[in-house]
Amino acid sequence: MEKTQSSTPMAVSSFDPEFLQAHAELWNLTFSYLKAMALECAIKLGIPNIIHCCGGGASLSELVNSSPVPEIRKPHLPRLMRFLVAVGIFSLDIPTIEVETTEKAVGIYRLTPLSRLLVDDAISGVDGHGSLSPFVLSQTTKYHVSAAMHLSDWFMSEDKEVAIEMPFKAAHGTDLWGVMGRDANMNKVFNAGMGSDSRLAIDFVISKCGEVFDGISSLVDVGGGTGTTARAIAKAFPHIKCSVLDLPNVINTITADGIVDIFYMIGTMMIVLTQCKNAIHSTKAGGKVIIIDIVVGSPSNDMFEAQVLFDLLMMVITSGKERDQKEWHKLFMETGFSHYKTKSVLGFLSITELLGCTQTHLTQEN
Repeated sequence: MEKTQSSTPMAVSSFDPEFLQAHAELWNLTFSYLKAMALECAIKLGIPNIIHCCGGGASLSELVNSSPVPEIRKPHLPRLMRFLVAVGIFSLDIPTIEVETTEKAVGIYRLTPLSRLLVDDAISGVDGHGSLSPFVLSQTTKYHVSAAMHLSDWFMSEDKEVAIEMPFKAAHGTDLWGVMGRDANMNKVFNAGMGSDSRLAIDFVISKCGEVFDGISSLVDVGGGTGTTARAIAKAFPHIKCSVLDLPNVINTITADGIVDIFYMIGTMMIVLTQCKNAIHSTKAGGKVIIIDIVVGSPSNDMFEAQVLFDLLMMVITSGKERDQKEWHKLFMETGFSHYKTKSVLGFLSITELLGCTQTHLTQEN
């Protein structure tokens, strides 16, 4: 009798290395939200600062004694640290048997290149970039996490009114700016986070691509937050008159730093490229637009993942998006900018000049 081929797919052996690897990767993806929460926890406990203040290496007992963890929670700290080491946020030096003592038997926790970015400015003593801890805290709020939990419901909703809203609004009844308008602490945390990230980016641009500011006499940072970028430019190029435009809940919280003179304006960044083009053409001096943003499509896997993660965040939090090269080109052409040049800076970010004459409008779009 002729045998018939079964339509049931052949089961993958549970001992197959590919199966085992896939199973582990699935677990890691499923529980990856805990990475962000553990990172937030490490920052709020001050772990990077403690290790830094211990000369770059701290024992478990030093972490326990220096962190604000209450006595009842201290037995759980080793498990948190084991996880943070496993995902590369910290490293752990295990002493050899020959030199091991009872005091150092558990090893010494050290900062990695990643966690060095989390040491507070006040104690880091590092020139150039500042701490990115505020940025992490600004992106791991309860508002962000609960909004992300609405992503699947948002995708499956057939309600036309819901369909045009972002998951963030479905979760909180208003957009991000509405939440910041009613929650002063969220407004403070978010603006501090944007400032810390902007400082890192603009410091890099000034040191590596400072020529983009050649010939500029005035500049408007559209959607410039609390003015971190504008202040950095004004300090580096004192002859440039810098202004910042942003929403009232941002501008109204700003206090002068007494070092540089920045002019702040209340307004919105919607249809910003068209407005910039009209402003440039209305003056004899002309001008150009500088965009510091993501151009999706980095050849590096890690950088590309960072780019598409941020694009997904835009879909969850706002109505915005990150664009690839073709999408940017289309946007520039539609708004009347036919001449531009783009180059990669700072890993997954790029800087684009929409070419003009001497007066510049600096635009940072999300």
